[in-house]
Amino acid sequence: MTLNLIHQVGEANPQLFRELKGRVIPRNILIAVATSLLGQLLLLISFGSKLPVADGTNPIYSRYCTGLSKEYSLPTCVTDGLGSFAINWQLWWQDVFIWLSLIGIFALLVVGTYMLIGDLSKEESQGTLNFLRLSPGSSFSILGGKLLGVPILLYSVAVLALPLHLVSGLSGHIPLSEILGFYVVIASSCLFFYSAALLFGLVGNWLGGFQAWLGSGIVLIFLLTATQLLHYNSTTNHPSDWLMLFNPAILLPYLIDSFSLSPNSPFSDSHSIKLLWFYVPIGAKNWSFAGFIVLNFCLWSYWIGQGLKRCFHNPNTTLLSKAKSYRLTACFEVVLLGFALNPNEPAWKNHSQAVFENFQVVLVFNLLLFLFLIVALNPHRQTLQDWARYRHQHKSIRKGGILSDLIWGKSSPGVVAVGMNLAIASTILSPWILLWPTSEYKTPALLALLLNATIIIFYSSVVQLMLLMKTPKRAIWAAGTVTGLITLPPIVFSFLSISHSTHSYVWLFSAFPWASVEYAAGTSVAIALVTQSLALVLLNLQLTRQLKKAGESATKALLSPRPLAVIE
Repeated sequence: MTLNLIHQVGEANPQLFRELKGRVIPRNILIAVATSLLGQLLLLISFGSKLPVADGTNPIYSRYCTGLSKEYSLPTCVTDGLGSFAINWQLWWQDVFIWLSLIGIFALLVVGTYMLIGDLSKEESQGTLNFLRLSPGSSFSILGGKLLGVPILLYSVAVLALPLHLVSGLSGHIPLSEILGFYVVIASSCLFFYSAALLFGLVGNWLGGFQAWLGSGIVLIFLLTATQLLHYNSTTNHPSDWLMLFNPAILLPYLIDSFSLSPNSPFSDSHSIKLLWFYVPIGAKNWSFAGFIVLNFCLWSYWIGQGLKRCFHNPNTTLLSKAKSYRLTACFEVVLLGFALNPNEPAWKNHSQAVFENFQVVLVFNLLLFLFLIVALNPHRQTLQDWARYRHQHKSIRKGGILSDLIWGKSSPGVVAVGMNLAIASTILSPWILLWPTSEYKTPALLALLLNATIIIFYSSVVQLMLLMKTPKRAIWAAGTVTGLITLPPIVFSFLSISHSTHSYVWLFSAFPWASVEYAAGTSVAIALVTQSLALVLLNLQLTRQLKKAGESATKALLSPRPLAVIE
């Protein structure tokens, strides 16, 4: 019966059939069933051991007892009419539900990410990935088959745990509708993380066997950090709160009644979370919060899907087209800006200072975004050589000139496109800065925005120039150079005790000029802008010269007169 079902699925998606045929075998099924059932049994035994046991005449204290205690934080255990301890079974089942949920989230996201990246790495090493690229199926069908088929045994383990998860939730007085909503959130998170794993598996295959460990390790560290922050109730209308939405465990506090949890609960005063997005209280209700999380996952899964669709069949192309990168930047800035508008400032900070610090965090996120865009938009040597040689034949050149091709062209250099994305980001952030209630931080913020734009364009020019090199390791050289330009100056400054407040003019030339711009004099900012502008001009003049040289045909290069070297 199972084989017949697999064959029926295979008719709709051949790639899914290929994955299921190699994985759904009796031995693997038995291992999955045993793992799931044994894990559930151990969890129940662990929580059963936490129930109070009579110990002579000494008073007993336990989280799951119902008495009151003035000396200890835990309740006192009292007996009922039958001589047994009265147990708060609702709280006990809620704890089982929480820990089963956390284990499921970590298993699905971390292990699933490892399996998908490892599978693509294996396909690459065996040479079958190019065969898949040449197959007539669409990228959606092939990658969808991977996404559904590779972690099929992990899905089986999770499905076998659903009965206990439902029973523990319902026994803990959690409404069924909210539990089902939680499942939707987990499904959307799997879609996002698994899509990101596929994209990382395609573009990072040069890492070899380390690739799967790196990808799953990043996911594990992120989930551990985000889950730990839930214990401290750290959502304070800060731009970094956006990252918390990528952890499905953030919804767990909304499923648990706060009155039934003691101070030793995994979450602390969770219902005080009042998360705002453009002043809309998305964190006030469970359903509004769950819906926003699902929309967030779906939005970024869509953009990852655009990269997968573009680079799967043609690994030599850029991850994004220039037109789509502009829409991606607009989405990113709008989403991030919604969390930065209304900070909950501490007592030792005024509102203007808290808003300026939110703006600085936005610039940190923007640096990460534009580093991705630099990678996604700057083509390599062969593509640039073909563009420089045949660009006079492009329709965009005939219609809108060279500038139009630099903004919209498929194979043109990416420096102008990065500049356009910076203009879009600045256009969205500048009105927010100008509408700040006080003018104390407006000028430093605008100058920081300008300095940030020039340094990012500088990095983009460096990367594009290095991608024109003839060495086969040019991508690694470009990545290493930009990484050094970003990380080495702060390390050197820290080693030499050069503070961003006392030596602000030095920090203006780093990747973090916003850290010192409020302390810098106007002349220092002007010198920094002029210096960076001159460096940009020189880099792009060299880039233009290299492109012209690359655009020469082989025949012209051979027939052009060259000065003879003088032999001494």
